[in-house]
Amino acid sequence: MGGSLGKDLLGLATLSAEQINLILDTAVPFREISERQIKKVPTLRGMTIVNLFFEPSTRTRISFEFAEKRLSADTVNVAIANSSVSKGETLVDTARNLEAMKIDMVVVRHPASGAARFLAERIESNVINAGDGMHEHPTQGLLDMLTLRDRLGNLRGRRICIVGDVLHSRVARSNIWGLHKLGAEVGVCGPRSLLPNAIAEMGVTVFDRIEDAIQWADALNILRLQLERMQAGYIPSLREYNRVFGVSRARLEAAPRDLLILHPGPMNRGVEIDSDVADGPHSVILDQVTNGLAVRMAVLYLLAGGRPELAEAAKKGAP
Repeated sequence: MGGSLGKDLLGLATLSAEQINLILDTAVPFREISERQIKKVPTLRGMTIVNLFFEPSTRTRISFEFAEKRLSADTVNVAIANSSVSKGETLVDTARNLEAMKIDMVVVRHPASGAARFLAERIESNVINAGDGMHEHPTQGLLDMLTLRDRLGNLRGRRICIVGDVLHSRVARSNIWGLHKLGAEVGVCGPRSLLPNAIAEMGVTVFDRIEDAIQWADALNILRLQLERMQAGYIPSLREYNRVFGVSRARLEAAPRDLLILHPGPMNRGVEIDSDVADGPHSVILDQVTNGLAVRMAVLYLLAGGRPELAEAAKKGAP
């Protein structure tokens, strides 16, 4: 199987602007399904989708599961800690065994960069990358772009600054590649210890001070400090990080324009973002959650061969 996107969704670096816009445009009618009394359409009835998560991820896994069920697919969640993978079975062995059960798609999250592509090259089922190592998290990048597009319109020439732990972030990479494809200007801001050495080669503007980023940007996408991936020495302390790079209401009040505030979650409140910003009038964090469900429905639909012009009919419940 494979629709307008090809067989798999592995990242945004290889997608065209047309393909990205196709996903975003298809997500819009699917978003309305969640507002109906009956939140289900028969679009993927009869298909079986396996959620294969080698890392814990409550938010992304639940979002994919909701998307699959609202499209009427049969879903299987594989608990890695309780499976034969923990006994030494390889990623490919697991996938081939699942495929022998005649599944249609695999949604995979894995701690190794490139794992999704490795899997996609070895099985016939569609593969969706739900995050691989420090490489990409394409559906998060897409939902961020849909949220920005809803509020800012055409993203060409808009300035989006990604703030925080860019070094460990697959979300940052998907955003940088995707936003560039849509013509946006992208900046990054954070301590140099949390920025990749060659980050400027990705065509981004680098800010050493959060105050300068706020003066420049139309929107801030604030990343979580991934403390579980850090060894000692990346930052002096959480308090010091908040003092120098934390996004606070006082800092936003100095902005020359109203900034949109995004965060892929989960948040470290009082560290990279203050609560009165996360819950404030410029925050679109809950919109990101809503759009995440719609984007994942659109990706599942398009990979299954759905035609974009039929998404409106799918929304209305037509078979």
